[in-house]
Amino acid sequence: MKTHQQGLVARILVLLYGAICYLIFFATFLYALGFVGNFVVPKAIDSRPADPLWLALAVDMALLAVFAVQHSAMARPAFKRGLTRFIPEAMERSTYVLLSSLALLLLFWQWRPMGGTVWNVMNPLGRGLLHGGFAFGWLLVLVTTFLINHFDLFGLRQVWTFFRGAAYVPMKFVTPGPYKLVRHPLYVGWLCAFWCAPTMTVAHLVFALATTAYILIAIRLEERDLIAVHGQDYIGYRERTPMLVPALGARPPSPSESGVAAAPASRR
Repeated sequence: MKTHQQGLVARILVLLYGAICYLIFFATFLYALGFVGNFVVPKAIDSRPADPLWLALAVDMALLAVFAVQHSAMARPAFKRGLTRFIPEAMERSTYVLLSSLALLLLFWQWRPMGGTVWNVMNPLGRGLLHGGFAFGWLLVLVTTFLINHFDLFGLRQVWTFFRGAAYVPMKFVTPGPYKLVRHPLYVGWLCAFWCAPTMTVAHLVFALATTAYILIAIRLEERDLIAVHGQDYIGYRERTPMLVPALGARPPSPSESGVAAAPASRR
């Protein structure tokens, strides 16, 4: 009886941990929207500069590097295997989400605006299109997470399954919706969100360039892992489907391809 109660307590604690990690992520996501878009939040990407340019650039690049290293290192299978030697496997994804959120919160807290204008679109139509691209990017990110199972992506499915005492079944390789057009629509959304700026400052440009470089590197690492897991299924998908830019006149997927993510392709 005592062992059963201890097991129930452990499952409840894991479930609470996953829920807390998700709430922290969600708050971070909302702050990121305001940070990049320069509204609502107390410190945004283009707040008033307060440091010399060299210092601001050095700090910002260090913050971006911290996020990139954490985000990619923890996504590698070898790291996950090592981590689950110390924590239940059901907590691995939530822990990844938590530490990614904390790395972003550190970036928001310590970010150094730089001032300076790279471009400033004054035409109302042009500004409207760029604002629309910004909104489209964030919407695409959010919609894509639900297409590939939002709750699995952010660890809630794993902790809920553990709480129920059921065996976790990994998500199948699928290509829903925009995954039929490009292999990484989630990253397409991020790129639109980061580059569609009517006013592009030096700080925003540094942020956009650094995150774009990270995305291109991350895609190579992710696809290497996906090939290791899914083999010829992913190799064939990669050969048929562009990485980020839809191909005009591309052939439709075969019936066997309909329905399934490269869901894992944009998990990290």
